[in-house]
Amino acid sequence: MNAEHSFDPADADPRDFRNALGRFATGVTIITCDTGEGPIGITANSFASLSLDPALVLWSPAKSSQRYRFFVEAEHFAVHVLDDDQRAVCDAFTRDGNAFAPLPWANCPRGVPLIDGCLSRFECDRVACHDGGDHSIVVGQVTRVTTRPGKPLLFFNGTFGEFGAL
Repeated sequence: MNAEHSFDPADADPRDFRNALGRFATGVTIITCDTGEGPIGITANSFASLSLDPALVLWSPAKSSQRYRFFVEAEHFAVHVLDDDQRAVCDAFTRDGNAFAPLPWANCPRGVPLIDGCLSRFECDRVACHDGGDHSIVVGQVTRVTTRPGKPLLFFNGTFGEFGAL
């Protein structure tokens, strides 16, 4: 058995804290919004449910991202939960916020780009944005959900994977 590593994140190498957070398996999402000059997207695993009544979700963009201001200023956005066969979509939006070209997508009536083929998609109105250190916490009220069966794309310990037999 490996020895435990205990530390105060304020005094440790930031990589140790990041590695510890990586032990929490997450799904992978693409967040999209309109910039006024066209669609933009970003890969995020900081998505979470917040409330069932009202239907609220949250996600946390990094302040250091060049795409940050578009997402904290967007009145409407969508969260796309990726299927395990959408790894290329994940990679594309990690590198480039305008990776829509090869994808089937369309704008919803509120102008938000919606990517087809995801496990779930949550169309949201921003209701709050809070400071969260080097990130912000964007809270959205869900106005429409689209979902289908499938297996999720997962991220754990710095790598992508999937569930075994369900």
